[in-house]
Amino acid sequence: MTGQTQADVVIQVVGGAVVDSLARPTALLAARRSAPEALAGLWEFPGGKVEPGEEAAAALVRELREELGVEVRLGEELRSGQPQGWPLNRRASMRVWFAQVTAGEPQPLEDHDELRWVSLADPEAVLALPWIPADYPIVQALLDSAC
Repeated sequence: MTGQTQADVVIQVVGGAVVDSLARPTALLAARRSAPEALAGLWEFPGGKVEPGEEAAAALVRELREELGVEVRLGEELRSGQPQGWPLNRRASMRVWFAQVTAGEPQPLEDHDELRWVSLADPEAVLALPWIPADYPIVQALLDSAC
């Protein structure tokens, strides 16, 4: 890491905008955090950190398998305009892909205590969920692209 300090390295996170259909999405799966305490009770896109040497899309497939117990097919990436994705904080950015469940029934296996399908036909109801603050712009961009 010539010229970079540990503080300069951005942690790459991936998130799944799990929808009922990639072709014609009508519902989004939101996941409520159970930990850490500062985020418990807030809603987010399921996903997690990209491991060293792992491709971002492969990391998302792995994370959704671990967190929700499902296999998915990925669709388009929901682009932020930044190469590393949506900024979460000073040290982390998240790339988000649309995803459709191809096997399994989503369950809150890790890091979540509730999952909820929300209708994309009612953007106000989607935005009314208490999302993690960094996810609000992503939710708005998703609603703008899906509606």
